[in-house]
Amino acid sequence: MLAKKRQILVVGNNENGSTPELEKAAYETGLEVAKSDSVLITGGLGGVMRAACHGAKDAGGITVGIIPQNDPSFANEYCDIVIPTGIGLARDFLNALSADGVIIIGGGSGTLSETCAAYMHNKPIAAIKNTGGIAEMFVDKYLDHRQNVKIVGVSSPKEAVKYILAKINSA
Repeated sequence: MLAKKRQILVVGNNENGSTPELEKAAYETGLEVAKSDSVLITGGLGGVMRAACHGAKDAGGITVGIIPQNDPSFANEYCDIVIPTGIGLARDFLNALSADGVIIIGGGSGTLSETCAAYMHNKPIAAIKNTGGIAEMFVDKYLDHRQNVKIVGVSSPKEAVKYILAKINSA
């Protein structure tokens, strides 16, 4: 029987709010996910999602885009597998629940939605420091009083993937 591949979700700014610095971090994160022989999951659209998928593809990895639309043509060109949900922003929960762990790069309210879903389901979460947005707001913090999962701050994409893999493998 084949073992299930690890699945790592990368979340962050869409093209609205993304910057070259965020996209560089996302590209490098995608590379590291692919090099770890894990499947990259994203929301399948632009900005951080597109850059992470690009990095994973350049490293020979598998990419999955879970998009809010019902038309697969909305997905970025680096998605191997496109899941057009047609359920709008509710797809944030599918993204989080499909992942074994989550890496945050910057991000706004959509990123926070995915992070909250992962947090409520006790998924390991890493936030890349100095990327602003949601990542910066919650570095080394819990989202609420329940203290389900600490969002661990990391300094690099390589460190983010290493942390997530360690948490997945120890579960």
